[in-house]
Amino acid sequence: MGVSLAKGQNVVLNQDGTPLADVTVGLGWDARPANGADIDLDASAVICGPDRRVLSDAHFVFYNNLTSPDGAVRHTGDNTTGEGDGDDERLLIDLDRLGGEVEQVVFTVSIHDAAARGQSFGQVSDAYIRVVDNLTGREMCRYELSYDAADETAMVFGALYRRAGDWKFRAIGQGYASGLAGIAEDYGVAVG
Repeated sequence: MGVSLAKGQNVVLNQDGTPLADVTVGLGWDARPANGADIDLDASAVICGPDRRVLSDAHFVFYNNLTSPDGAVRHTGDNTTGEGDGDDERLLIDLDRLGGEVEQVVFTVSIHDAAARGQSFGQVSDAYIRVVDNLTGREMCRYELSYDAADETAMVFGALYRRAGDWKFRAIGQGYASGLAGIAEDYGVAVG
């Protein structure tokens, strides 16, 4: 098992010096049905330049845009029920294909149709994000959210970023009461 992170901590992913090319970012959670309706959580990735802004709207990878323009970030598909053990949704990251203009990839989870269903992260438990080396299958780090986000409908779980030639991961855990639209606005994604 890899490094267990607390909110705000970061770690160098390839700290043992081995080459790192492809990783899987797995996100998982358990949701309690609310108001008789299942909770549908959606993972997404925002590919940002040095200004912390999305490179283009096509660099926002989610259930309606499963692959970034360069193919470096791929969403494996929407899990609408959260059923089963392990990762509920996964994003595959080809680090070698990310261009030099990419400074970070931010990973978010939002509740689909949260306002209409009266749902929030207060009804979600055991949420986590983890980074796995695809070559070895080794989990390099994990961040388990212990944050009670009673009113939030979206959450920035963490970010994969490049510094001085190393890939690092930062545990963020920032909630948004404004849903995915609030996250998109903060990172410069046009929502319409």
